[in-house]
Amino acid sequence: MCGIVGYIGKRDVAPLLLEGLQRLEYRGYDSAGIVITGKAAAGRPGTLKMVKAKGRVRELEAKVPKRFAGTTGIAHTRWATHGAPSDENAHPHLDAENKVAVVHNGIIDNASELRARLTADGVVFLSETDTEVLTHLIARAQADTLEEKVREALRHVEGTYGIAVLHAEFNDRIVVARNGSPVVLGIGEKEMFVASDVAALVAHTRQVVTLDDGEMATLKADDFRTYTTEGSTTTATPTTVEWEAESYDMGGHDTYMHKEISEQADAVDRVLRGRIDDRFSTVHLGGLNLDAREARGVRRIKILGCGTSYHAGQIGAQLIEELARIPADAEPASEFRYRNPVVDPDTLYVAVSQSGETYDVLAAVQELKRKGARVLGVVNVVGSAIAREADGGTYVHAGPEVCVVSTKCFTNTVVAFALLALHLGRIRDLSVADGKRIIDGLRRLPEQISEILANEDEIKRLAAEYADAKSMMFIGRVRGYPVAREASLKLKEVSYIHAEAYPASELKHGPLALIEPAMPTVAIVPDDDLLEKNRAAMEEIKARSGRILAVAHQVQEKADHTIVVPKNENELDPILLGIPLQLFAYHTALAMGRDIDKPRNLAKSVTVE
Repeated sequence: MCGIVGYIGKRDVAPLLLEGLQRLEYRGYDSAGIVITGKAAAGRPGTLKMVKAKGRVRELEAKVPKRFAGTTGIAHTRWATHGAPSDENAHPHLDAENKVAVVHNGIIDNASELRARLTADGVVFLSETDTEVLTHLIARAQADTLEEKVREALRHVEGTYGIAVLHAEFNDRIVVARNGSPVVLGIGEKEMFVASDVAALVAHTRQVVTLDDGEMATLKADDFRTYTTEGSTTTATPTTVEWEAESYDMGGHDTYMHKEISEQADAVDRVLRGRIDDRFSTVHLGGLNLDAREARGVRRIKILGCGTSYHAGQIGAQLIEELARIPADAEPASEFRYRNPVVDPDTLYVAVSQSGETYDVLAAVQELKRKGARVLGVVNVVGSAIAREADGGTYVHAGPEVCVVSTKCFTNTVVAFALLALHLGRIRDLSVADGKRIIDGLRRLPEQISEILANEDEIKRLAAEYADAKSMMFIGRVRGYPVAREASLKLKEVSYIHAEAYPASELKHGPLALIEPAMPTVAIVPDDDLLEKNRAAMEEIKARSGRILAVAHQVQEKADHTIVVPKNENELDPILLGIPLQLFAYHTALAMGRDIDKPRNLAKSVTVE
């Protein structure tokens, strides 16, 4: 959520900051702002010049004056938490003397208490935000340096933050800090950048430093240094971002969502590349940091994720149980961290997050680590917080995913779970023959995905037929149920059509009351040992005049329409069954004129509770 961009160097800063904000639009926001330092005159400190606007970055850009020169600045896209979207609540926030400017991602939990204390001391607030509290705390700090002022202010703060701070009297630097919300430094040639996401940096530098929680940094044009909020110096070694700036372009597609759906064959090939071991019918996952003896000692696996990652984890749990015969289940991390769970030393925990920064997942990981649990990460972003906190894990190598609605990252995450399940299975009791069978199935996936995507025109036609629905039901059994849940989520996220997913076996226990011609059902019908059970569920729906769209391996007579999907191994079929429903959601939303890459009220990287 939200986006931070900052720059210090010799270039004109405003165009750089606006470009960076545009690259962060996918994170979700409702207002934007920019502040730059003006030149200091003889005997006088520099000045801060600020422009803010409710709405999109283009509204902000239109308000920026032609004469808005400077070489140091910070900018922000805000997703409203404290206070409605407005010019006043947009970041950056200034103190009463217009000396201090702050941009902030996260939530200050004790903001109300601090606001009351500052108000009693005569401070007048201009916004409803929690962030403005931090601005006044920094301005009122009695320390001699900006670093010490920020450190003193942060001692009073409880909650999460990723911040960047400018001060008119210290206009040769930007000070940043992190606690629970990402902050990435970009190292250039006599220029430095800061952002909440590497997407804002890769057009200018691929050398980055990711701050840890409790860490701060000072950026000057020609150098940087990192240290803790307590003042101790830390060692920061830049790493190279593997993604190119072109990875964030649309590549000739009308939307990022369409681009990312179309990239899935290549993305799956990438997550498989170099990992398959034909000699032993297994896979290499060196990043797990889990040797064979430790793997055999695992008695249970608990997978934690949110939203799409949770659904990928549900499929992953089924794969692990089927191939490795280890009891496994998935749970929303947002629920797990609040229910005082029993942490078993024989349980292996797996944290799933596309961004690697999802706050609920990260908080669950930190709590598990505190209790001595072993945690693996399944994430897409190298060097992200969850990747660093976990004991080991695997990257899903989906490449940048810009659309708020996740597609290719979901698919690659499920494939990564298939690799993990195969790895664990071969260490335990999975036969060589079954290992080879799964490997052959994995290798067929990219070509089969391309085959599904080649059927886009037919899926587009079907989406137009169902776009008038006010509500839709998605059903599936066992392997098909998590596919139904994810497909339901995709439709509601991008089209705003109300959609619910149920196990097909639960229809008669309540949901049948909803069936009528105006309520279509999407049925996930794999050609496995539950085929006849799924057909019986469709019979129940047709008996009540319900319309059915089936996603299956063969045409279903009881369905009004069928999207036929290539058959793979039973265990791997869920990977393919969900892909046509991504296109279905996309074309439904397109037919309804939705803002596909930026669905209302949603953010890509959810770094607050």
